Amino acid sequence: MPQVRIIAKSFMDMVASLPASKLDKLYQNVFICEAILRSLPPLAKKYVLQLLYVDDAPITAKTLEEWVLADGSSKHKVAIDRLIQLRIFTETVDRKKEVTYKLNSTFQSNLQKHLKNGGVLPREAMPANVTARLPSLDELGQYALEQWERFLLHLISPSQTDARTSFSSSMMRVFQRGLLTQRDKEDPTLTEGGFQFLLMDTNAQLWYIIREYISNSEERGIDPADLISFLLELSFHVTGEAYNMNTLSDIQGIMIKDLADLGLVKLQQGRKESWFIPTKLATNLSVSLSDSSFRKQGFVVVETNFRMYAYSTSKVHCAILRFFAKVEYQLPNLIVGAITKESLYDAFKKGITADQIISFLQQNAHPRVAEKIPSVPENVTDQIRLWEADLNRVEMIPSHFYDEFPSRDVFEAACDYAREWSGLLWEDSKRMRLVVKAEIHMNMREFLRGQK
Repeated sequence: MPQVRIIAKSFMDMVASLPASKLDKLYQNVFICEAILRSLPPLAKKYVLQLLYVDDAPITAKTLEEWVLADGSSKHKVAIDRLIQLRIFTETVDRKKEVTYKLNSTFQSNLQKHLKNGGVLPREAMPANVTARLPSLDELGQYALEQWERFLLHLISPSQTDARTSFSSSMMRVFQRGLLTQRDKEDPTLTEGGFQFLLMDTNAQLWYIIREYISNSEERGIDPADLISFLLELSFHVTGEAYNMNTLSDIQGIMIKDLADLGLVKLQQGRKESWFIPTKLATNLSVSLSDSSFRKQGFVVVETNFRMYAYSTSKVHCAILRFFAKVEYQLPNLIVGAITKESLYDAFKKGITADQIISFLQQNAHPRVAEKIPSVPENVTDQIRLWEADLNRVEMIPSHFYDEFPSRDVFEAACDYAREWSGLLWEDSKRMRLVVKAEIHMNMREFLRGQK
């Protein structure tokens, strides 16, 4: 069965993957430097701050190691690797093979300015007499959740979304890059990656969409560094405050409308001015992927008899549960169903794995059962894995069969050769027969010719 793995990297992993020239351009922005500093592991922050006012002279690796206790060597390695990935540290090795590190000069000077002059917001919030009443933090959080669910529902079944719901062409292109497939004269359908995407938690889904949005920006003629710069700037805005749209560049103006589709910002129009209001999704963009501050409360209860009760009013939740469970009936705030062999087989054929289903049930366990260990009964999780294993009993591997060897020495030499190439699948020493992978057949044939 084909396996599709969607990796949702953190924001700083995306920053680290940029070319050196793009990174140097980012570090010309003070806000980027502060956002990068905030994202670093604690030990990496310590190194940066201790070297911030040191002259251009590089520091040796041995000197840095002396700053760490004996039991902190693993954390030291993680910190150094991260600083090198982000080009905050430049590593050099001299003729004596001594390793030295030097702080990025642009990053260093901008961080010094920031500490001397104090933090300045990217843009000032609009006065209350212009914006009138703004949504409360609770209302804004609810808006972000609802908007994100509309986004997911449009991915699952466009026909179920509100007729007034529309998404920009940029967002639809993100869908087409691995989550949806478009067939002639048919509605878009979910790919295997799309099914797996829906089983992720909210933070992981958001990172995936943002990553794809940035990665295809060059197709739209936009520099990825400009998008990353603006996204990191958003993390310095205050959740719930209004900011004037006129302060945005043309590229940022287009981007803010795309982000509104995802629920990262809320757009409002006044009599003369228009503004955007960042939600918690936007201001937490530079936080680690493991942050749980925006995760929704669980809603699923699974019993030992494979019965499932989901206390939710969400159409998205119901649609996701239908991927791997048989929904029997739905009340206004309750979905009742069961996990069956047939429903799981359908899920496995779509590319969803047993581990992903179990992880989804555990992450979305109702508070009444979430505190229990395990939150999903063991007999249910074990049976889900066994039913998946039923579909993987036989694995087809292209191979070649060899027999009628002229002597035992040639046979044993052929077996040894196949083992060295990790291509030996089966051998019968009595009858001198063996089976090897097709990928080493040509090498094996040349080897046997040499033996003759």
